[in-house]
Amino acid sequence: MPDRLRIEAELAAYYDHEAEDRERRPLSDQRLEAHKRFLAEIDMSLPVLEVGTGTGRDVKEFVAAGLAVVGIDLSLEQARRARAAGAHQVIASARSLPFRDNSFSALWSMSTLMHVPNSAIRETLGEVRRVLTPGAVAAIGVWGGPDTEDYGEFKGHLGHGRLFSRRSDETWRGLLRLVGEPQVYERWSDDGDDFWYQFAVLRVPL
Repeated sequence: MPDRLRIEAELAAYYDHEAEDRERRPLSDQRLEAHKRFLAEIDMSLPVLEVGTGTGRDVKEFVAAGLAVVGIDLSLEQARRARAAGAHQVIASARSLPFRDNSFSALWSMSTLMHVPNSAIRETLGEVRRVLTPGAVAAIGVWGGPDTEDYGEFKGHLGHGRLFSRRSDETWRGLLRLVGEPQVYERWSDDGDDFWYQFAVLRVPL
C-alpha cells in the first residue's frame, strides 16, 4: 500500500482534473432528500463542517437554506469552487482535521471516507469524533461493497490512482460507532453488484 503522502497527492491531482465535470453533475433526488432530513435535525444557527466538499454542490444547497458551511478538501481546484459556492474553505485532510476539540455540532461528509485506507480509518473517525460536540449530528455517505481495498483499479485520465477502501455494511456500521450510534442507515444505488452507497446519520453520545 502506498504511503499517505502519495495516496493524498494522487487523490488531489485526480479531483483537480475532474473538478469541472463534477461541478456539472446534478445531485440525486436521494441526496436532496437527505439534505432535508439532515437540516431538520441540526441547529441552523451554528455552522456545519463538511469533510470533503468537492466542488461545493452540497455547499450551494446548504448556503441557500441559510446554513454556514466550513469545508475541507484535499483538491485545491475543488476547494476553490466550494469557496465560490459559499464555504469557509480549508485545504486539509480528514485524517488530521485542523480544528479544536468540540468545534462543531453538525457534520456532513459524502464520498470521502472510502478514500481512507483501513490502516488509518479508525484514527480518521476518531478525528471526526474529536471535533464534534456531545449530541452532534453527523451524516456520512460512502461507496461500499465487499471488504476490499484497491489502489490500482480506479485511475483517472492522467493515470492518477485512487485508493478505494470498500467496506461491507457490517464492517462499516461497526466503524461508524466510533463516532456515534447510527440513527439512519440506508443503502442507495444498490443494484446487486459489488458497489453500493452507504448513507448513515449518527448521533454523538451526550
